[in-house]
Amino acid sequence: MSAYDLLTSVVPSFFYSQLFITPKKPTTDCTGKTIIVTGANTGLGKEAARHFVRLGAEKVIIACRNVQKGEAAKKDISSSGASTVIEVWQLDLQDYDSVKAFAKRANSLKRLDIVLENAGINTQNYVAVGGNESTITVNVVSTFLLALLILPKLQETAKVHNITPNLCIVSSDVHFMTQFNERKSPAIFDTLNDPKQANMMGRYPLSKLLEVLACREIAREHPVTDFRATLNFLTPGLCKSELLRDDVPAVLRPIVNLFMLLARTTEVGARTLVISATAGPETHGKYFTDGKVTRCANLVEGPEGPDMQRRVWAELAEKLEQIEPGVTKVLDA
Repeated sequence: MSAYDLLTSVVPSFFYSQLFITPKKPTTDCTGKTIIVTGANTGLGKEAARHFVRLGAEKVIIACRNVQKGEAAKKDISSSGASTVIEVWQLDLQDYDSVKAFAKRANSLKRLDIVLENAGINTQNYVAVGGNESTITVNVVSTFLLALLILPKLQETAKVHNITPNLCIVSSDVHFMTQFNERKSPAIFDTLNDPKQANMMGRYPLSKLLEVLACREIAREHPVTDFRATLNFLTPGLCKSELLRDDVPAVLRPIVNLFMLLARTTEVGARTLVISATAGPETHGKYFTDGKVTRCANLVEGPEGPDMQRRVWAELAEKLEQIEPGVTKVLDA
């Protein structure tokens, strides 16, 4: 993204959104539904789970790495008498075996109506995990591994109950703020995972761009009638959360603190997650801002977008096949 685009497009819309738009509280009836929210032991995920309970969900599964923290979240949400609605399941997105075990358990559910993939990390430190830099593993590879492994249950639910379930990915408007220079490499993920070339200051926004590109390409290749679920993605805007808990360089902390003055409450931010996760099939492959379908970054929507989407998804799909052979075949079922 050029400095001109940043100053004339992204910055004004960001400030307008944060200062003048408050997404409405979700009202979609979730009676009888079974819903999974990843990263729901804290922050936006926890508040989204609370909304789903309020909306009448039959079962809300809090998926998190730390079960003890998940149980604390359950206790907090259940203070209004919803203890029988909430379950806490262990899920570690840094461990592919944990993702597989979680998906296997999910596929044994009676039904599954919504999967809201909210979990993610934001770190400035390069750490290799699962054959990739950790942000790529957690925010991209494991996120889509879980999506494909759990898709059969969503599709089964669609068939049995004559509905269109939802698979929703929590991305971010920071995907506007990366130039994605790695796209010029013949092997995008190899470049991303090279510690000598990794730009960790911009890694989180880039991981969110990769999510956007992958979602758009999956939806382009597989319309909702074939996918048999609605795949969409969203930005909650700037919210009070623990996403910046990992590490922010001291030099940037004053800037971060200043921007946090504009942050939405966690409850308000979570409204955007629930709105997207309960949206209809007409939103398949679409991006939400402030609870409404909007455009992605110019880099995504521009002439380079289609080729970037194809390349990112092709490389990511190859990685997923190496982790779980045959996993992408569910898209062609």
